[in-house]
Amino acid sequence: MKKALFIDRDGTIIWEPPVTEQVDTLEQLVFMPGAIGSLARIAESDFELVLASNQDGLGTDAYPREQFDIVHNKMLQVLAGEGIEFADQLIDVTYKSDNQPTRKPGTGMFGKYMTGEYDLSCCFVIGDRLTDVELAKNLGAKAILYTADKVRIEEMRALPYADVCVLATDSWAAVAEFLRCEERTATVVRKTKETDITVSIDLDGRGTSGIDTGLKFLDHMLDQIVHHAGVSLQVKAVGDLAVDEHHTMEDIAIVLGEAVVKALGNKRGIGRYGFVLPMDESRAMVLIDFGGRIDFCWDVTFTREYVGDVPTEMFSHFFKSLAAAMGCNLHIKAEGENNHHIAEGIFKAFARALRMAVKREPFSYELPSSKGVL
Repeated sequence: MKKALFIDRDGTIIWEPPVTEQVDTLEQLVFMPGAIGSLARIAESDFELVLASNQDGLGTDAYPREQFDIVHNKMLQVLAGEGIEFADQLIDVTYKSDNQPTRKPGTGMFGKYMTGEYDLSCCFVIGDRLTDVELAKNLGAKAILYTADKVRIEEMRALPYADVCVLATDSWAAVAEFLRCEERTATVVRKTKETDITVSIDLDGRGTSGIDTGLKFLDHMLDQIVHHAGVSLQVKAVGDLAVDEHHTMEDIAIVLGEAVVKALGNKRGIGRYGFVLPMDESRAMVLIDFGGRIDFCWDVTFTREYVGDVPTEMFSHFFKSLAAAMGCNLHIKAEGENNHHIAEGIFKAFARALRMAVKREPFSYELPSSKGVL
């Protein structure tokens, strides 16, 4: 589904005169600090940029359209020169006293975004007023309040819907970095006649983790991913374990892989590659490449049929299914004497490889590929 950023204009992208609250001349056209550079970085993300602004009385004698267009078109020209273009411009010209549904925080201008084509829960309203927070609530989106005004922030926190505001700042750099990190979460659900699985992941580890697969040893192994990959991971699985472990482990791998790919988004700025580690007498090597091509190599020998409640033959199938779901190269080699250590070493090495591969450099939006596509 599509995602959009609904961005206010005056007081957010450009300076708003305190008395008239109206930018009438080119001399008054001043961009907010960091707005252009940060918007250029945001424009490279998966969000559509949508301008959403109230312009009281636009088109009347008090605020001629020609006067507005001179300033507005110059703003758009400057932004376009930095690769910033709006997919849509929503401008309401009514006064607050008109009480029209098209005026923010009303949603009358946003009909096309409320048809189901856009995932509004992943969309944001960015603006400097409390009405922008209210608009986010009305849309079912999240809000970023662009202000350093402590009084306004306290007023926002007192709102009954204050929880929709996820960030209050007057730093466009902070906005860009927050949005960049916010992309890296995903929830995937898979229900079949054999399993019912939900996986939620945050690649930047800002949430809580909890794992319940019905297989205690698999829980222990997936917990290694949480601790060593630095991610937050929620896994809830109900499977036909009365038959055997196959469907449950396979489907968990598929859902986990799909969640990782979804959370990676456009893959800009990631490390892409990833780890060799010792585990007491054993050692494990995991090579990974999120290049979009699937290849799986497995060079591991177990000497026991089970480790805990998990059949050892299922480990190779688990990682093969995971590699296919993630669309990656995944090469695994491990050796040792203790089968528990071998399995745990593999999961730890995988977690460390994943950590290296999904790590994103601050403010880096480059694709790690000479082809320009992953």
